[in-house]
Amino acid sequence: MKLIQLPTIALEQRIKQEMEENPALEEGSEEMERDDDLYEDERNEEEVIETEFDVDEYLSDDEIPDYRTQANNYSADDEEKSVPVGVTTSFSELLITQIGLRKLSDQEEEIALYLVGCIDEEGYVRREMRAIVDDLAFTQGIMVTEEELEKVLKIVQDLDPPGVGARSLAECLILQLKRKEVTEARETAIDILDGSFDEFIKKHYSKIKQKHDLDDDELREVINEISKLNPKPGGSSGGRVIQQVIPDFTIGIRDGELELSLNARNAPELRVSRSYSNMLSGYKEAKGSMSKSQKEAALFVKQKLDSAKWFIDAIRQRQQTLLITMEAIMNYQYDYFMTGDEKKLRPMILKDIADQIHMDISTVSRVANSKYVQTPYGTFLIKEFFSEAMKNEQGEDVSTREIKKILEELVEGEDKKKPLTDDKLAAMLKEKGYPIARRTIAKYREQLNIPVARLRKQI
Repeated sequence: MKLIQLPTIALEQRIKQEMEENPALEEGSEEMERDDDLYEDERNEEEVIETEFDVDEYLSDDEIPDYRTQANNYSADDEEKSVPVGVTTSFSELLITQIGLRKLSDQEEEIALYLVGCIDEEGYVRREMRAIVDDLAFTQGIMVTEEELEKVLKIVQDLDPPGVGARSLAECLILQLKRKEVTEARETAIDILDGSFDEFIKKHYSKIKQKHDLDDDELREVINEISKLNPKPGGSSGGRVIQQVIPDFTIGIRDGELELSLNARNAPELRVSRSYSNMLSGYKEAKGSMSKSQKEAALFVKQKLDSAKWFIDAIRQRQQTLLITMEAIMNYQYDYFMTGDEKKLRPMILKDIADQIHMDISTVSRVANSKYVQTPYGTFLIKEFFSEAMKNEQGEDVSTREIKKILEELVEGEDKKKPLTDDKLAAMLKEKGYPIARRTIAKYREQLNIPVARLRKQI
Protein backbone atom coordinates (compact mmCIF):
# COMPACT_ATOMS: atom_id res chain seq x y z
CA MET A 1 0.00 0.00 0.00
CA LYS A 2 2.88 2.37 0.69
CA LEU A 3 4.40 1.66 -2.72
CA ILE A 4 1.09 2.35 -4.47
CA GLN A 5 0.86 5.92 -3.23
CA LEU A 6 4.37 6.81 -4.41
CA PRO A 7 4.67 8.89 -7.60
CA THR A 8 7.19 7.87 -10.26
CA ILE A 9 10.20 9.82 -8.96
CA ALA A 10 9.71 8.64 -5.37
CA LEU A 11 9.37 5.03 -6.58
CA GLU A 12 12.68 5.28 -8.41
CA GLN A 13 14.30 6.59 -5.22
CA ARG A 14 12.94 3.65 -3.23
CA ILE A 15 14.16 1.11 -5.78
CA LYS A 16 17.62 2.66 -5.77
CA GLN A 17 17.79 2.57 -1.96
CA GLU A 18 16.63 -1.06 -1.86
CA MET A 19 19.26 -2.09 -4.42
CA GLU A 20 21.95 -0.32 -2.39
CA GLU A 21 20.88 -2.07 0.81
CA ASN A 22 20.10 -5.49 -0.65
CA PRO A 23 22.83 -7.00 -2.87
CA ALA A 24 20.49 -9.90 -3.69
CA LEU A 25 18.37 -7.53 -5.80
CA GLU A 26 19.59 -6.68 -9.30
CA GLU A 27 18.48 -4.91 -12.43
CA GLY A 28 17.42 -7.10 -15.33
CA SER A 29 14.54 -9.16 -16.68
CA GLU A 30 16.09 -12.60 -16.28
CA GLU A 31 14.09 -14.47 -13.66
CA MET A 32 15.58 -16.91 -11.26
CA GLU A 33 14.55 -20.48 -11.94
CA ARG A 34 12.55 -21.90 -9.09
CA ASP A 35 13.90 -25.16 -7.76
CA ASP A 36 11.29 -26.80 -5.54
CA ASP A 37 13.92 -29.03 -3.95
CA LEU A 38 16.02 -25.99 -3.13
CA TYR A 39 13.06 -24.28 -1.49
CA GLU A 40 12.28 -27.45 0.44
CA ASP A 41 15.89 -27.43 1.65
CA GLU A 42 15.45 -23.78 2.66
CA ARG A 43 12.51 -24.64 4.85
CA ASN A 44 14.30 -27.58 6.43
CA GLU A 45 17.47 -25.60 7.08
CA GLU A 46 15.52 -22.79 8.67
CA GLU A 47 14.07 -25.26 11.13
CA VAL A 48 17.54 -26.67 11.94
CA ILE A 49 19.08 -23.25 12.42
CA GLU A 50 16.24 -22.02 14.59
CA THR A 51 16.88 -24.80 17.10
CA GLU A 52 20.49 -23.79 17.50
CA PHE A 53 20.32 -20.00 17.83
CA ASP A 54 17.85 -17.16 17.87
CA VAL A 55 16.61 -16.39 14.36
CA ASP A 56 14.95 -13.17 15.51
CA GLU A 57 18.40 -11.74 16.18
CA TYR A 58 19.09 -11.90 12.46
CA LEU A 59 15.62 -11.18 11.13
CA SER A 60 14.77 -8.21 13.32
CA ASP A 61 12.82 -5.20 12.03
CA ASP A 62 16.06 -3.22 12.13
CA GLU A 63 17.31 -5.17 9.12
CA ILE A 64 14.26 -4.45 7.01
CA PRO A 65 15.27 -1.54 4.78
CA ASP A 66 13.22 1.54 3.99
CA TYR A 67 12.45 1.18 0.31
CA ARG A 68 13.38 4.65 -0.94
CA THR A 69 14.83 4.36 -4.44
CA GLN A 70 15.70 5.37 -7.95
CA ALA A 71 16.80 3.31 -10.95
CA ASN A 72 17.60 4.17 -14.54
CA ASN A 73 16.21 0.87 -15.77
CA TYR A 74 13.15 1.98 -17.72
CA SER A 75 12.91 1.18 -21.40
CA ALA A 76 14.97 3.12 -23.93
CA ASP A 77 11.91 4.22 -25.86
CA ASP A 78 10.17 5.75 -22.87
CA GLU A 79 9.19 9.35 -23.59
CA GLU A 80 10.25 10.61 -20.16
CA LYS A 81 13.98 9.95 -20.40
CA SER A 82 15.19 11.91 -17.38
CA VAL A 83 14.43 14.66 -14.94
CA PRO A 84 16.63 17.74 -15.18
CA VAL A 85 18.51 18.50 -11.98
CA GLY A 86 18.72 22.16 -11.12
CA VAL A 87 22.11 23.36 -9.96
CA THR A 88 21.49 26.91 -8.87
CA THR A 89 22.49 29.55 -6.38
CA SER A 90 19.96 30.14 -3.62
CA PHE A 91 18.07 33.41 -3.36
CA SER A 92 19.90 34.37 -0.15
CA GLU A 93 23.28 33.63 -1.70
CA LEU A 94 22.50 35.95 -4.61
CA LEU A 95 21.74 38.79 -2.20
CA ILE A 96 24.78 38.08 -0.01
CA THR A 97 27.04 38.17 -3.08
CA GLN A 98 25.67 41.60 -4.01
CA ILE A 99 26.21 42.90 -0.49
CA GLY A 100 29.85 41.86 -0.74
CA LEU A 101 30.23 44.18 -3.74
CA ARG A 102 28.93 47.24 -1.84
CA LYS A 103 31.20 49.63 0.04
CA LEU A 104 29.83 49.23 3.55
CA SER A 105 31.27 49.58 7.03
CA ASP A 106 31.66 46.40 9.04
CA GLN A 107 28.56 47.16 11.09
CA GLU A 108 26.48 48.06 8.04
CA GLU A 109 27.51 44.80 6.38
CA GLU A 110 26.56 42.77 9.46
CA ILE A 111 23.17 44.48 9.61
CA ALA A 112 22.61 44.00 5.86
CA LEU A 113 23.42 40.28 6.14
CA TYR A 114 21.03 39.97 9.06
CA LEU A 115 18.29 41.68 7.05
CA VAL A 116 18.87 39.24 4.19
CA GLY A 117 18.22 36.47 6.69
CA CYS A 118 14.90 38.11 7.51
CA ILE A 119 13.73 38.08 3.87
CA ASP A 120 11.16 35.37 3.18
CA GLU A 121 10.87 33.24 0.05
CA GLU A 122 8.64 35.81 -1.64
CA GLY A 123 11.26 38.52 -1.17
CA TYR A 124 9.67 40.45 1.72
CA VAL A 125 10.81 41.54 5.19
CA ARG A 126 7.71 40.70 7.21
CA ARG A 127 9.07 41.58 10.66
CA GLU A 128 8.67 44.90 12.43
CA MET A 129 11.73 47.15 12.50
CA ARG A 130 11.49 47.41 16.29
CA ALA A 131 11.72 43.62 16.64
CA ILE A 132 14.77 43.48 14.36
CA VAL A 133 16.48 46.23 16.37
CA ASP A 134 15.92 44.17 19.55
CA ASP A 135 17.23 40.98 17.93
CA LEU A 136 20.36 42.71 16.68
CA ALA A 137 21.03 43.93 20.22
CA PHE A 138 20.37 40.64 22.02
CA THR A 139 21.72 38.11 19.53
CA GLN A 140 24.40 40.02 17.60
CA GLY A 141 25.46 42.63 20.15
CA ILE A 142 24.83 45.38 17.59
CA MET A 143 23.18 48.51 18.98
CA VAL A 144 21.31 50.50 16.31
CA THR A 145 18.31 52.79 16.16
CA GLU A 146 15.33 52.20 13.89
CA GLU A 147 16.51 55.10 11.72
CA GLU A 148 19.94 53.50 11.26
CA LEU A 149 18.28 50.16 10.46
CA GLU A 150 16.05 51.84 7.90
CA LYS A 151 19.14 53.30 6.23
CA VAL A 152 20.68 49.83 5.79
CA LEU A 153 17.33 48.43 4.65
CA LYS A 154 17.37 50.97 1.81
CA ILE A 155 20.70 49.49 0.72
CA VAL A 156 19.19 45.97 0.73
CA GLN A 157 16.18 47.24 -1.22
CA ASP A 158 18.58 48.54 -3.86
CA LEU A 159 19.72 44.98 -4.62
CA ASP A 160 18.40 42.81 -7.44
CA PRO A 161 15.75 41.67 -8.15
CA PRO A 162 13.88 44.98 -7.91
CA GLY A 163 11.38 45.08 -5.07
CA VAL A 164 13.33 42.77 -2.77
CA GLY A 165 13.34 43.68 0.93
CA ALA A 166 9.99 45.46 0.80
CA ARG A 167 7.80 45.38 3.90
CA SER A 168 4.50 45.48 2.03
CA LEU A 169 3.09 44.91 -1.43
CA ALA A 170 2.69 48.64 -1.98
CA GLU A 171 6.33 49.30 -1.08
CA CYS A 172 7.44 46.40 -3.31
CA LEU A 173 5.64 47.83 -6.35
CA ILE A 174 6.84 51.37 -5.65
CA LEU A 175 10.47 50.17 -5.41
CA GLN A 176 10.14 48.57 -8.85
CA LEU A 177 8.56 51.67 -10.41
CA LYS A 178 11.36 53.87 -9.06
CA ARG A 179 13.91 51.67 -10.88
CA LYS A 180 12.25 52.38 -14.22
CA GLU A 181 12.59 55.39 -16.47
CA VAL A 182 10.46 58.28 -15.26
CA THR A 183 7.17 58.80 -17.10
CA GLU A 184 4.00 60.61 -16.14
CA ALA A 185 2.06 57.35 -15.86
CA ARG A 186 4.70 55.80 -13.57
CA GLU A 187 4.83 58.86 -11.32
CA THR A 188 1.04 58.76 -11.06
CA ALA A 189 1.20 55.03 -10.30
CA ILE A 190 3.62 55.73 -7.43
CA ASP A 191 1.26 58.39 -6.06
CA ILE A 192 -1.71 56.00 -6.22
CA LEU A 193 0.17 53.12 -4.59
CA ASP A 194 1.47 55.45 -1.89
CA GLY A 195 -1.77 57.29 -1.14
CA SER A 196 -4.66 55.17 -2.43
CA PHE A 197 -3.48 51.59 -2.22
CA ASP A 198 -6.61 50.24 -0.48
CA GLU A 199 -8.86 51.83 -3.08
CA PHE A 200 -6.66 50.45 -5.85
CA ILE A 201 -6.68 46.81 -4.72
CA LYS A 202 -10.45 47.03 -4.15
CA LYS A 203 -10.85 48.56 -7.63
CA HIS A 204 -12.69 51.64 -6.41
CA TYR A 205 -11.70 53.38 -9.62
CA SER A 206 -14.19 56.22 -9.37
CA LYS A 207 -12.65 57.33 -6.05
CA ILE A 208 -9.14 57.10 -7.49
CA LYS A 209 -10.06 59.16 -10.56
CA GLN A 210 -11.63 61.82 -8.40
CA LYS A 211 -8.79 61.94 -5.85
CA HIS A 212 -5.96 62.00 -8.44
CA ASP A 213 -7.82 63.95 -11.13
CA LEU A 214 -7.59 61.26 -13.81
CA ASP A 215 -9.73 60.29 -16.78
CA ASP A 216 -10.35 56.70 -17.93
CA ASP A 217 -7.45 56.62 -20.37
CA GLU A 218 -4.95 57.93 -17.83
CA LEU A 219 -6.10 55.45 -15.19
CA ARG A 220 -5.98 52.63 -17.73
CA GLU A 221 -2.36 53.52 -18.50
CA VAL A 222 -1.50 53.52 -14.78
CA ILE A 223 -3.12 50.11 -14.30
CA ASN A 224 -1.16 48.79 -17.27
CA GLU A 225 2.12 49.96 -15.72
CA ILE A 226 1.34 48.36 -12.35
CA SER A 227 0.20 45.08 -13.92
CA LYS A 228 3.69 44.62 -15.41
CA LEU A 229 5.32 44.58 -11.95
CA ASN A 230 6.29 41.51 -9.95
CA PRO A 231 4.42 41.15 -6.63
CA LYS A 232 6.78 38.36 -5.47
CA PRO A 233 10.37 39.32 -6.33
CA GLY A 234 11.75 36.38 -4.36
CA GLY A 235 9.89 33.98 -6.61
CA SER A 236 11.64 35.36 -9.69
CA SER A 237 15.15 34.62 -8.47
CA GLY A 238 17.44 32.15 -10.12
CA GLY A 239 17.58 30.11 -6.93
CA ARG A 240 14.25 28.45 -7.48
CA VAL A 241 14.10 24.92 -8.89
CA ILE A 242 10.86 24.00 -10.61
CA GLN A 243 9.63 20.48 -10.01
CA GLN A 244 8.83 18.64 -13.21
CA VAL A 245 5.69 16.50 -13.22
CA ILE A 246 6.26 13.01 -14.62
CA PRO A 247 2.95 11.40 -15.67
CA ASP A 248 2.40 7.90 -14.31
CA PHE A 249 -0.05 7.00 -17.09
CA THR A 250 -0.63 8.02 -20.68
CA ILE A 251 -4.02 7.90 -22.37
CA GLY A 252 -4.08 8.22 -26.14
CA ILE A 253 -6.57 7.65 -28.91
CA ARG A 254 -5.64 5.10 -31.57
CA ASP A 255 -8.00 3.96 -34.34
CA GLY A 256 -10.90 5.63 -32.57
CA GLU A 257 -10.32 3.80 -29.27
CA LEU A 258 -8.73 4.81 -25.98
CA GLU A 259 -5.33 3.33 -25.23
CA LEU A 260 -3.87 3.27 -21.72
CA SER A 261 -0.21 2.74 -20.91
CA LEU A 262 1.80 2.82 -17.68
CA ASN A 263 4.97 4.91 -17.65
CA ALA A 264 7.83 2.42 -18.09
CA ARG A 265 9.54 3.98 -15.09
CA ASN A 266 6.74 2.47 -12.99
CA ALA A 267 7.58 -0.99 -14.34
CA PRO A 268 11.28 -1.54 -13.60
CA GLU A 269 12.93 -4.82 -14.53
CA LEU A 270 14.28 -6.41 -11.36
CA ARG A 271 15.55 -9.89 -10.57
CA VAL A 272 16.97 -11.94 -7.73
CA SER A 273 20.75 -12.29 -7.83
CA ARG A 274 21.84 -15.68 -9.23
CA SER A 275 25.14 -15.45 -7.34
CA TYR A 276 23.32 -15.05 -4.03
CA SER A 277 21.05 -17.97 -4.90
CA ASN A 278 24.06 -20.14 -5.68
CA MET A 279 25.69 -19.02 -2.46
CA LEU A 280 22.69 -20.22 -0.46
CA SER A 281 22.74 -23.53 -2.33
CA GLY A 282 26.38 -23.97 -1.34
CA TYR A 283 25.55 -23.41 2.30
CA LYS A 284 22.77 -25.98 2.10
CA GLU A 285 25.05 -28.60 0.69
CA ALA A 286 27.40 -28.12 3.62
CA LYS A 287 24.74 -27.59 6.28
CA GLY A 288 25.73 -30.66 8.25
CA SER A 289 29.24 -29.38 8.84
CA MET A 290 28.59 -25.62 9.08
CA SER A 291 30.11 -23.58 11.87
CA LYS A 292 28.03 -21.01 13.71
CA SER A 293 29.48 -18.17 11.62
CA GLN A 294 28.59 -20.06 8.42
CA LYS A 295 25.04 -20.59 9.70
CA GLU A 296 24.80 -16.88 10.42
CA ALA A 297 26.01 -16.13 6.91
CA ALA A 298 23.52 -18.60 5.42
CA LEU A 299 20.66 -16.99 7.31
CA PHE A 300 21.79 -13.53 6.22
CA VAL A 301 21.87 -14.61 2.55
CA LYS A 302 18.44 -16.24 2.86
CA GLN A 303 16.97 -13.11 4.44
CA LYS A 304 18.32 -10.95 1.62
CA LEU A 305 16.94 -13.35 -1.02
CA ASP A 306 13.51 -13.40 0.64
CA SER A 307 13.53 -9.62 0.90
CA ALA A 308 14.42 -9.29 -2.80
CA LYS A 309 11.64 -11.70 -3.83
CA TRP A 310 9.13 -9.85 -1.67
CA PHE A 311 10.13 -6.49 -3.11
CA ILE A 312 9.85 -7.69 -6.71
CA ASP A 313 6.39 -9.13 -5.99
CA ALA A 314 5.32 -5.87 -4.32
CA ILE A 315 6.43 -3.85 -7.36
CA ARG A 316 4.49 -6.18 -9.67
CA GLN A 317 1.37 -5.91 -7.52
CA ARG A 318 1.74 -2.14 -7.59
CA GLN A 319 1.87 -2.12 -11.39
CA GLN A 320 -1.20 -4.32 -11.63
CA THR A 321 -3.19 -2.23 -9.14
CA LEU A 322 -2.29 1.02 -10.91
CA LEU A 323 -3.35 -0.29 -14.30
CA ILE A 324 -6.60 -1.84 -13.06
CA THR A 325 -7.56 1.36 -11.21
CA MET A 326 -6.69 3.75 -14.04
CA GLU A 327 -8.41 1.56 -16.62
CA ALA A 328 -11.61 1.66 -14.57
CA ILE A 329 -11.38 5.46 -14.29
CA MET A 330 -10.71 5.77 -18.04
CA ASN A 331 -13.72 3.62 -18.94
CA TYR A 332 -15.93 5.46 -16.44
CA GLN A 333 -14.99 8.81 -18.00
CA TYR A 334 -14.84 7.43 -21.56
CA ASP A 335 -16.70 10.36 -23.16
CA TYR A 336 -14.39 12.92 -21.59
CA PHE A 337 -11.17 11.17 -22.60
CA MET A 338 -12.46 10.80 -26.16
CA THR A 339 -13.41 14.47 -26.53
CA GLY A 340 -11.66 16.53 -23.83
CA ASP A 341 -14.97 18.29 -23.10
CA GLU A 342 -15.12 18.84 -19.34
CA LYS A 343 -18.89 19.07 -19.52
CA LYS A 344 -18.89 15.35 -20.35
CA LEU A 345 -17.22 14.40 -17.08
CA ARG A 346 -19.57 12.11 -15.17
CA PRO A 347 -20.08 12.42 -11.41
CA MET A 348 -17.60 9.98 -9.92
CA ILE A 349 -16.60 9.24 -6.34
CA LEU A 350 -13.94 6.87 -4.99
CA LYS A 351 -16.55 4.24 -4.13
CA ASP A 352 -17.68 4.04 -7.78
CA ILE A 353 -14.23 2.87 -8.87
CA ALA A 354 -13.58 0.76 -5.74
CA ASP A 355 -16.79 -1.20 -6.40
CA GLN A 356 -15.82 -1.81 -10.02
CA ILE A 357 -12.34 -3.16 -9.29
CA HIS A 358 -13.35 -4.87 -6.01
CA MET A 359 -10.73 -3.06 -3.97
CA ASP A 360 -10.82 -0.86 -0.91
CA ILE A 361 -11.63 2.85 -1.25
CA SER A 362 -8.29 3.67 0.39
CA THR A 363 -6.47 1.94 -2.48
CA VAL A 364 -8.27 4.05 -5.09
CA SER A 365 -7.56 7.14 -3.00
CA ARG A 366 -3.83 6.38 -2.94
CA VAL A 367 -3.77 6.14 -6.72
CA ALA A 368 -5.95 9.21 -7.32
CA ASN A 369 -4.22 11.56 -4.88
CA SER A 370 -0.64 11.08 -6.02
CA LYS A 371 -0.66 10.04 -9.68
CA TYR A 372 -0.75 12.05 -12.89
CA VAL A 373 -2.12 11.04 -16.27
CA GLN A 374 -1.08 12.52 -19.60
CA THR A 375 -3.96 12.93 -22.04
CA PRO A 376 -4.31 14.57 -25.46
CA TYR A 377 -5.71 17.58 -23.56
CA GLY A 378 -2.97 18.02 -20.97
CA THR A 379 -1.50 16.33 -17.88
CA PHE A 380 -3.77 16.13 -14.84
CA LEU A 381 -3.76 14.85 -11.28
CA ILE A 382 -6.14 11.90 -11.35
CA LYS A 383 -8.19 13.11 -8.39
CA GLU A 384 -9.33 16.05 -10.55
CA PHE A 385 -11.62 13.66 -12.42
CA PHE A 386 -13.58 12.86 -9.26
CA SER A 387 -16.56 15.04 -8.39
CA GLU A 388 -19.87 14.93 -6.56
CA ALA A 389 -23.22 14.75 -8.34
CA MET A 390 -25.99 17.35 -8.50
CA LYS A 391 -29.43 17.15 -10.05
CA ASN A 392 -30.41 19.30 -13.02
CA GLU A 393 -33.98 20.38 -13.76
CA GLN A 394 -34.61 17.09 -15.58
CA GLY A 395 -33.59 15.14 -12.47
CA GLU A 396 -30.41 13.85 -14.09
CA ASP A 397 -27.15 13.56 -12.20
CA VAL A 398 -24.56 16.05 -13.43
CA SER A 399 -21.00 16.52 -12.26
CA THR A 400 -20.11 19.55 -10.16
CA ARG A 401 -17.07 19.75 -12.45
CA GLU A 402 -19.45 20.31 -15.38
CA ILE A 403 -21.18 23.13 -13.51
CA LYS A 404 -17.85 24.76 -12.64
CA LYS A 405 -16.82 24.64 -16.29
CA ILE A 406 -20.02 26.44 -17.32
CA LEU A 407 -19.44 28.98 -14.53
CA GLU A 408 -15.92 29.64 -15.85
CA GLU A 409 -17.28 30.14 -19.38
CA LEU A 410 -19.89 32.62 -18.15
CA VAL A 411 -17.23 34.66 -16.32
CA GLU A 412 -14.86 34.57 -19.28
CA GLY A 413 -17.59 35.86 -21.58
CA GLU A 414 -18.90 38.60 -19.28
CA ASP A 415 -18.61 42.33 -19.95
CA LYS A 416 -15.62 43.26 -17.77
CA LYS A 417 -16.97 46.77 -17.35
CA LYS A 418 -20.09 45.25 -15.78
CA PRO A 419 -19.04 41.84 -14.39
CA LEU A 420 -21.71 39.35 -13.37
CA THR A 421 -22.67 39.17 -9.69
CA ASP A 422 -23.22 35.83 -7.96
CA ASP A 423 -26.99 36.41 -8.11
CA LYS A 424 -26.81 36.98 -11.85
CA LEU A 425 -24.62 33.93 -12.36
CA ALA A 426 -27.08 31.82 -10.37
CA ALA A 427 -29.94 33.09 -12.54
CA MET A 428 -28.05 32.35 -15.76
CA LEU A 429 -27.18 28.81 -14.62
CA LYS A 430 -30.82 28.24 -13.72
CA GLU A 431 -31.78 29.29 -17.24
CA LYS A 432 -29.39 26.59 -18.52
CA GLY A 433 -31.10 23.96 -16.38
CA TYR A 434 -28.89 24.03 -13.29
CA PRO A 435 -30.86 25.32 -10.27
CA ILE A 436 -28.05 26.33 -7.91
CA ALA A 437 -28.23 28.64 -4.90
CA ARG A 438 -26.22 31.86 -4.86
CA ARG A 439 -24.13 30.65 -1.88
CA THR A 440 -23.17 27.55 -3.90
CA ILE A 441 -22.12 29.78 -6.79
CA ALA A 442 -19.93 31.74 -4.37
CA LYS A 443 -18.36 28.49 -3.09
CA TYR A 444 -17.59 27.23 -6.62
CA ARG A 445 -16.26 30.64 -7.63
CA GLU A 446 -13.83 30.64 -4.70
CA GLN A 447 -12.73 27.07 -5.53
CA LEU A 448 -11.97 28.28 -9.07
CA ASN A 449 -10.03 31.29 -7.68
CA ILE A 450 -12.43 33.69 -9.41
CA PRO A 451 -12.70 36.98 -7.46
CA VAL A 452 -15.99 38.72 -6.72
CA ALA A 453 -17.58 40.86 -9.44
CA ARG A 454 -16.21 44.14 -8.08
CA LEU A 455 -12.62 42.87 -8.28
CA ARG A 456 -13.14 41.60 -11.84
CA LYS A 457 -14.19 45.02 -13.05
CA GLN A 458 -12.06 46.73 -15.68
CA ILE A 459 -12.26 50.24 -17.05
